[in-house]
Amino acid sequence: MSYKRPESVLVIIYTKDAQVLMLERLRPRGFWQSVTGSLLEAESTIDAARRELTEETGLSGKLIETNIENTFPIIAEWRDRYAPEVLENHETVLALQIESAIEVRLNPDEHVAQCWLPRVQAAEKASSWTNRNAILALVPEV
Repeated sequence: MSYKRPESVLVIIYTKDAQVLMLERLRPRGFWQSVTGSLLEAESTIDAARRELTEETGLSGKLIETNIENTFPIIAEWRDRYAPEVLENHETVLALQIESAIEVRLNPDEHVAQCWLPRVQAAEKASSWTNRNAILALVPEV
């Protein structure tokens, strides 16, 4: 069995008027997040972010690299995806600003719903603390 790398990207997508794209995961249901995913073997952070952005939304664009990085315990729902001795994941946060809210192309193997919310509401909807903090740190108030 091949395990995931315990390194991931989180991509905050927002509009010029501070609307933030949130995606509901297929599993576990009710888990809302921005674009996220693990780095593949020998893949760079920026390449992983571009790949995940396209896979999960169909979007592309100039990614903004931030200085935000997080390390957190891997939640129970995803423990079996990692080697048994791996307990934490390291996440690098990037952002993408687009002109206005649009419907994106969801990957049905990963997500079941999408919505655009003002930054504070999006942060409140985010299921992870790292996603919540990144939204508030990166999306400007309007």
